[in-house]
Amino acid sequence: MALRTTHIDRMRDGSFDTLIIGGGINGAVTAASLAGRGASVALVDRGDFANFTSQASSNLVWGGFKYLENYELWLVFKLCQSRNRLMRAYRANIKEIGFYAALDEKGPYKPWFAAFGALGYWIIGQFGTKWPRLLSQEKIEKEEPAIDTTDVAGGIEYRDGILIDNDARFVFSFVRSAIEAGAAAANYVELVSAERDGDRWVAQLRDVDTGEEFHTTARTIVNAAGPFVDETNQGWGLSTEHRIVYSKGIHLVVPRLTTKVHNKVLAFYDDTERLFYVIPMGNRSVIGTTDTRIDTPYTEVDDDDIDFLLSQINARMDLDSPLTPDDIIARRSGVRPLVVKTDGGDQTDVDWTKLSRKHAVETDHRQRVVTIFGGKLTDCLNVGEEVADEIEDLGVPLERDLHNWYGEPAKATRKEFFRQARLMKLDRMRSRPEIEPLADRLWRRYGRRAFAMLDAIRVDPSMAEDIMGSADYIRVELHEAARSEMVTKLEDFMRRRSKIELVVSDHDIEHSPGLREIAEILFGDDEADRRLAEYFGGADKVPAAVKAGPPPTAASKSAGDVLV
Repeated sequence: MALRTTHIDRMRDGSFDTLIIGGGINGAVTAASLAGRGASVALVDRGDFANFTSQASSNLVWGGFKYLENYELWLVFKLCQSRNRLMRAYRANIKEIGFYAALDEKGPYKPWFAAFGALGYWIIGQFGTKWPRLLSQEKIEKEEPAIDTTDVAGGIEYRDGILIDNDARFVFSFVRSAIEAGAAAANYVELVSAERDGDRWVAQLRDVDTGEEFHTTARTIVNAAGPFVDETNQGWGLSTEHRIVYSKGIHLVVPRLTTKVHNKVLAFYDDTERLFYVIPMGNRSVIGTTDTRIDTPYTEVDDDDIDFLLSQINARMDLDSPLTPDDIIARRSGVRPLVVKTDGGDQTDVDWTKLSRKHAVETDHRQRVVTIFGGKLTDCLNVGEEVADEIEDLGVPLERDLHNWYGEPAKATRKEFFRQARLMKLDRMRSRPEIEPLADRLWRRYGRRAFAMLDAIRVDPSMAEDIMGSADYIRVELHEAARSEMVTKLEDFMRRRSKIELVVSDHDIEHSPGLREIAEILFGDDEADRRLAEYFGGADKVPAAVKAGPPPTAASKSAGDVLV
């Protein structure tokens, strides 16, 4: 946690060009964009980075095929443009994937018409993916036998992108980019109040972890509070032309439903004629999402959500046995913050089912506040650039945008990493050949930071050992997370820096002796018990296997010092 402490020290009585409130995708990408162009930036979130809406996405990078239904062609073009840029910039993290849509005889669209739409989508997307296909019932049955084709008239396949790791980790990559460009960033730092004093904002902040309060100042503020932007602006007395309404969506993570030979996203229309998906996640499948009108940003998965999704998937897939709640490994729930104009009446007047995930950026020039409404992960680069333009218009000088504030390291750097990994036979150090090669994974997750990890493994080969069985994380990754990823609570690592909670069952987590070593590496031996008790909801609730920890090994925890 030393990195977080250092950044809080920088904020304490600090002076910045811009203070960003909210560390979801909008706040993270804004911090990276501004810091990458020379602005002094402070980024805070009252929880962990990406701990709310941004950790509940479908992990897809897509242009919005369904928005063609409402003829939002400009929005689709902008989203496809951003998708293409992200896929080029993050080749190891975002992969092209097929969306395999099976269309029922009584569905809203005939296969030929859907194929026409897919062709238009491909053209609007500037041919950034492989071309679409029209599918017959026979071809669907042959290519993906998990689909029940009894009532299927045919289908289409079009292409978009998917995140190999989880959405929250992708958000954190922008936080890391901002830090590397000089930004100060800290999770679990809450905005208590903010007032104008002359030509600056004076913000009172509170360290949620310790309770300490301190002040920082900034010329401008970016409100990137996601579902909470309206109440944040109201606290400052700001009125805006836009506001947020909420739509709840859930995902269920279950054992893999589709054939591994064809790694595709399956798409179906549910009984309400809304699209839902079966998304691959390694050895798991993610089913979702729903669309439920709610009046609060706080959501949870309830029995009705589960019954609906399971009934829809069981009716459309030819499974060995129907899915039941016992098959659910993880549940995800979040809100879509949808943008509407403030002159549209109260929320009950909004036809929210037709609202897209477009964003709006609004600037109060008198108060020098920029507010980001709505948006989605795919649109993040557009958001970062638009907010930078607004901040520059408020008088903060920025360097020319060289588009180097996002993306993976250069090809030459990647080539050198894999050369070194090959010489030290890194991929042969693992006894699980069925999973992704270790070199590929370390490069994708850590980029340039992975070179130091190779050094640590050279010093101590036990650094390449799996630390928690099926979680698929090696010891050196924990040392890197402790050093540079601001893990403040155990949940930060288990749910957001990694996707362990999404793919490993609660039973396996609770019976994993390796979890104690994870806590010890992340927080130190003296702090591990407190963080484990916090994670499980009390010291008396920490499972016996976790309390005991792994048997003694030759692993040297000090080998993590090589990463420094």
